[in-house]
Order: sequence, then C-alpha cells, then structure tokens
Amino acid sequence: MREKITKRAVNALTPTADGREAVLWDAELKGFGCRVQRGNVKSYILHYRVGSGRGAPLRKLTIGRHGSPWTPDSARAEAKKLLGRIEEGADPASDKSARRDAPTVTDIAERFLAEHVEAKRKTSTATEYRRLLSKVILPVLGKRKVADIARADIAKLHHANRATPYQANRVLAVLSKMFNLAERWGLRSDASNPCRHIEKFAERKRERMLSPAELGRLGDALAAHCGSPFPVAAIKLLVFTGARLGEVLGMRWEWVDFERGEARLPDSKSGAKTLHLPPPALEVLAGLERQDGNAFVIVGHKPGAAMVNLEKPWRAIRKVAELDDVRLHDLRHAFASVAASSGMGLPIIGKMLGHSQPATTHRYAHLAADPVKDAAAAVAAKIAAAMTSSGKQAKVEPLRGRR
Repeated sequence: MREKITKRAVNALTPTADGREAVLWDAELKGFGCRVQRGNVKSYILHYRVGSGRGAPLRKLTIGRHGSPWTPDSARAEAKKLLGRIEEGADPASDKSARRDAPTVTDIAERFLAEHVEAKRKTSTATEYRRLLSKVILPVLGKRKVADIARADIAKLHHANRATPYQANRVLAVLSKMFNLAERWGLRSDASNPCRHIEKFAERKRERMLSPAELGRLGDALAAHCGSPFPVAAIKLLVFTGARLGEVLGMRWEWVDFERGEARLPDSKSGAKTLHLPPPALEVLAGLERQDGNAFVIVGHKPGAAMVNLEKPWRAIRKVAELDDVRLHDLRHAFASVAASSGMGLPIIGKMLGHSQPATTHRYAHLAADPVKDAAAAVAAKIAAAMTSSGKQAKVEPLRGRR
C-alpha cells in the first residue's frame, strides 16, 4: 500500500484481518513508511540499503511511535535527515543498534571488579571498592551508557557526597580508574576520562591519641567484658603491637613465632611484614585457646573462619570505657604516639608500624623529643651561667606574651 503519509492516512491505517502488521509506504519519500501492529500501535519507519545495487544489505530503522512528539510531518523531516546521512556513507540503523548494545556503567563496573580489582588488589581493597560501587556509584550512574558520562555527571556525584569528603574522594578515585580502563578497552575515546580536572575535597587527617587515663579506662573495660575472649584479645593486640586491624584479624597461628616474639605476615598493606610481638602481646596469644580445624588466631562465628567484624564488640567496650569517639584505627595511633613521646626515633616507629613511606610516620614528629630544642636549651643555660657575676646558672624566666 502506497500513498502520501498524512494524518488522515495514518488514522485510517489498521492491521490486517488476521491481526498481522500493515505498512503504508509514502508515495513521495522512498523507504519512508508507517506501520500498524496488533493493538493499533503505529510507528514511523525507514528502510534503506547500505551501498549500491539490489544486493546491498537492507536496513530497517524505527523512527518513533505515532503521537507526541512524532507526527507525519516531523517523522518525514527526520527521515529526510537520515537519508542525507546515508548518502554520506552513514548507517543509522547500525549506529542505533550499537548504541542500544553499548555498555553501561554497571557493565564496566563488573568487568573492572573481575579483571582489575580481583586480580590486582588486596581483599580489603576489593571489599571497599565493591561497597563504594554498590552503595554510592551504581545507584546513580549504573544504568547510564559509559560513552554518555560527562564531567558534569561525575562532579555532581562528587559534590553530593561532600558531607563525607574522604568517601567522596575515594569514589572519584574508583571512577577515574574505571574510565581509564574504559579508554584502554576501547569503550571511550582516548583522554576522555570525565574525572579529569575535578578537584578533590580537603581531607582533615583525624589522629585521636589516647591519654594514660583513657588507656587505663580501656584496660578496665576489657577486663570487665563478658563473652567471647577473641574480641578482647584482638583489641589488646591492636594496642600492644600497633598493627592494622586486618593484620590482627587475619593472623594465623602458623605465622606466630613465640621464641622470636614475632609474627611473619606473608602479606599486608605494605607487602610482607614482620609484626613484632612484645611480651604483653605474647601473653595475650598464650592465653588464647586454639580451636581444632581453625588456623586463625582470632576466630569468628563460622567454623574454620576468622572474625570479620570487630565493630559491634568494640562499640560496647568503648562505651564502658567512655571512649565513644575512638575508632579501632585510633589504637594504632595510640601505639605510635606513646612511642614518639617516649623519645623513639621516627625511623624505628615507621618500622614497627610497617610504613612504606617515611612521610606517613612523620605525622608523629610533633610528639617526639626534639634534640635540637634540647641542645639549644643546654647552650643557652651555659651562656646564662657565664653572664652571671657569681658564675652560677641564672634563673631563666619564660617569655610571656603581651597582655
């Protein structure tokens, strides 16, 4: 059936008697038509061949359904535009199909986790990446096409998480790596990473130190804790060794050497590491009962497994100790701060903590004894003594600011 496609002609178009689709082809614009399907659903279509000759492959493209916004006139105008592109060598139907099948952010997130994170990152890092993707990134961007994500989309997501600047910056880092890989996989053009030039939020390092009185309250709370001995042991090991939480929870008995007072960890955040176990830590370990079939020092609820979450017992213990603002990671800071204030050198502290970069240990420099200050005080004392008529050391009054 062929006649000029008008509103009246489209309204009169009905399916065939047996319910199959019927097509009205336009008498003026070759390949342009309107089809009606079961349920009286009408759509504007365009058929064309890629290349020349009758043997050229036929392409079928749906412009859109009849009704707002598509009318006979607007559909005809779109068909003319498409035919103009086809004359120039384009293939709109294939482009539309490719776009329909183009990967979404969810698609590359799954590939990112499988090919990059699982293969090249530590378990703890992989767990955090999954959390950020499932809780923060994919609910917002998951259904979007990878090629469509623009810098404005990333900036909006980053800004939406401004209340938690550390998390917002980690989200930005994960997305940046994902889009770098998308370029490498050929899913985006080179140098198109939408995370570029987005400024990170300032992060205030939180270093909560514990005073001797607070450490005393923590000791009392641990002694009074009822229930499994393993959470108490884990917390004591964190305090006595300065270890990271994952190092303590993942520790196996086979790594512990009581004679040498150390645990040789095959892997940690900074690689293989020797965790030094001072006498209080060894006493904690000696008091733990080993469970048959479980290689872990700090056992969990599941048979043969390690404890995976210390937060719940820690919240109960710190509440008793009146340390509600203290995190488990702050126990590592407490170990380091006591070492620094006791006059230990920063290189030694860095080795005990397993820091790979000296700059990481330098945060405790303000707590360490300052030999330059001590030397200056000694020199000034001798000068002051020489300047007194009796040769005795003069009393040095501290400077007071103006009132």
